[in-house]
Amino acid sequence: MDTLATALYATTDDILKEHPDLAPRRPSVGITPRLSDAELVTLATMQAILGYTSEAKWLRHARAHLRRPPSARSAAGADRRDSAHQRFARRHNPCLHPGMF
Repeated sequence: MDTLATALYATTDDILKEHPDLAPRRPSVGITPRLSDAELVTLATMQAILGYTSEAKWLRHARAHLRRPPSARSAAGADRRDSAHQRFARRHNPCLHPGMF
């Protein structure tokens, strides 16, 4: 699972660096997110690929199986950004179908 996460993260990070206009806009002031956009897209994509519809179950699975799992606080704060990242993941991962999110 770590290999999948690493490959997804590297690809997503490269895409976002090449095309910064694809990333959701951020306010100029406010709390700095603990997860990068690429990390959040990676987690959302893995959740969809592995078939987890419950975020709580997905986070438990990720904490148990990933070498560097997301913290509960960073994942909870990511909820507001998650829908924009799911749209990004659907657009740029052709293997995903709309019903996966």
